[in-house]
Amino acid sequence: MKLKLTDVRLSFPDLHEPVEYQIGDGKPRYNASFLVVPGSANDKAINTAIKEACNDVFEKKADKMLESFKGNVNKICYLDGDTKEYDGYAGMMVLSSHRRAKDGPAGVYLDVIDPQTGKVAVASPNCGKPYAGCYVNASVEIYAQKGENPGVRCGLIAVQFARDGDSFSGSKPATPDDFEPIEGAEDAGDLT
Repeated sequence: MKLKLTDVRLSFPDLHEPVEYQIGDGKPRYNASFLVVPGSANDKAINTAIKEACNDVFEKKADKMLESFKGNVNKICYLDGDTKEYDGYAGMMVLSSHRRAKDGPAGVYLDVIDPQTGKVAVASPNCGKPYAGCYVNASVEIYAQKGENPGVRCGLIAVQFARDGDSFSGSKPATPDDFEPIEGAEDAGDLT
């Protein structure tokens, strides 16, 4: 089930370059975790999607399977943030999403319109947004998986920067506002 999450906090983003889950496993992927307020519209939509995915795949065993997955990071993509000791996780739910590198990169967008296309601007890897701790909108897909490794997974489709938040890395994103122009400096038109 495809979902659009709005104004969720971004954590552990690997959005522009895929990374291996375990170094040397040869399975690079894009990653993002989203912090969700319990009881919010986002939380309700995620729980509904998880329930529907389990019903579709496990049918009569859905409730039993879902109960067996709860709290197991290897079995379910949606966990209680209080189980982790990370910045911002206390009192939140955490949705972990992934996208295999071989499926192509996740879409990464800004909160502004590109004047050339008239569509939401694509975020470059060097623009500094989105970053861990900011708020984003996200497009994800919740699905259940049978077989040798059953569980409920979350596919990462796209992320859009929505607004600034306190960076989890302890530093704020870089901006040119930190500096004043230097007298006598040459015009920026000479830079390439």
